[in-house]
Amino acid sequence: MARCGVRILAMIAFGLLWLAVATPAQAATKYAALIIDTASGTVLFERHAGAQRHPASLTKIMTLYLLFEAIDEGRISLDDRLKVSKHAAAQPPSALNLRPGETIRVRDAILALVTKSANDVAVVVAEALGGTESKFARLMTERARRLGMRSTRFRNASGLHDARQVTTAYDMATLALAIRRDFPGQYEYFSTLSFSWKGRTYNNHNKLLGHYKGTDGIKTGYIGASGFNLVASVERHGRRLIGVVFGGKSGSRRDRHMKRLLDSGFEKASDIRIADLVVPPLPAPRPDRDVQVASAEAVPADTGSIGAQAAALLPPLPQPAPQFEAGSRDEGVEWGIQVGAYASEIRAQRSIALARGHLNDLLTGADAAVEPLDRRTGTIFRARLFGLSEQEARSACLSLKRQQLPCVPVPGRDDIELAAGPKG
Repeated sequence: MARCGVRILAMIAFGLLWLAVATPAQAATKYAALIIDTASGTVLFERHAGAQRHPASLTKIMTLYLLFEAIDEGRISLDDRLKVSKHAAAQPPSALNLRPGETIRVRDAILALVTKSANDVAVVVAEALGGTESKFARLMTERARRLGMRSTRFRNASGLHDARQVTTAYDMATLALAIRRDFPGQYEYFSTLSFSWKGRTYNNHNKLLGHYKGTDGIKTGYIGASGFNLVASVERHGRRLIGVVFGGKSGSRRDRHMKRLLDSGFEKASDIRIADLVVPPLPAPRPDRDVQVASAEAVPADTGSIGAQAAALLPPLPQPAPQFEAGSRDEGVEWGIQVGAYASEIRAQRSIALARGHLNDLLTGADAAVEPLDRRTGTIFRARLFGLSEQEARSACLSLKRQQLPCVPVPGRDDIELAAGPKG
């Protein structure tokens, strides 16, 4: 097992030697992709894989790595309760809307990070393990260096945008391999399909789970500066591939692109005989540099790589227009739909199930919520599904109304609270 891990890391590091310096136009793109066969360490596809990108919520993979490490070392247990600070509670969406002074169990914190990708929970974990989020970010960067992630620098625990917080597709693949290798038991959390907290169920943002054969993790991410990102781990017939995509224009387009890359990767991997591989030695470590994204000197190109032929067969995603925002959420601005308001919770649940039955492809991964609303005439229960884009919400309502079913598009709860300003 250890020998296989060294072989994989050797191939990843050797891939970086094939990358030259990029032009400014290449550096400005958000797109990057990498597909690796973990059994052999072979790079099956890569494009801009050594170029620095903003990790967004992929950052939380490292947050979880350090949390799993603390659990294994006995410094913290799954049943310990972590206290929420004012700083943690003030984090913008995506969030569980934790309040200062309340607590959350470590087990629930893990599930909230894996599924909801909650920024407030990431800070709670950071403060519990590092004292402050900034100190924890330094621990994250130190651990990244020790794992061989030489082009990664963390500035926070959540992935909220910081121009200095950067990584590469190669480094994210290295992290995905490391967390599964070092914490095989805890890694199973990444396959969690949903998580319930205070009456609301949150589905995993990784839509490949349950919809793309063999997927067992690991994480999505989004900020305007990076586009839609995804690290995926998929096993079929004893062959496991790790895929990384940065810069998708939407979550669905990113997912479709990842599936195409993985489909092609499995076809190529079937022809690889591990015994025939000659793995080169690891190159000498490069000096650490505090580089900025879009620096022509800091961003290597992908010319001459092992994935050049695959790149010609699979065109890149269309590049999104530049955009910047303060928040980090996995699916951009969250919207939802309300499919009725009822006198009983059971009727609200039935309405949600009926809507999903009519729009299974769109609503299977949406977060269901039955929200009580007290009125003078009594309590009503609003049947809602969240986790959609505005366009998806409006399209869903049009389709449901054609079936004579009630539907109103609504901004997500997080967006309503964020627009209202900080709470006093």
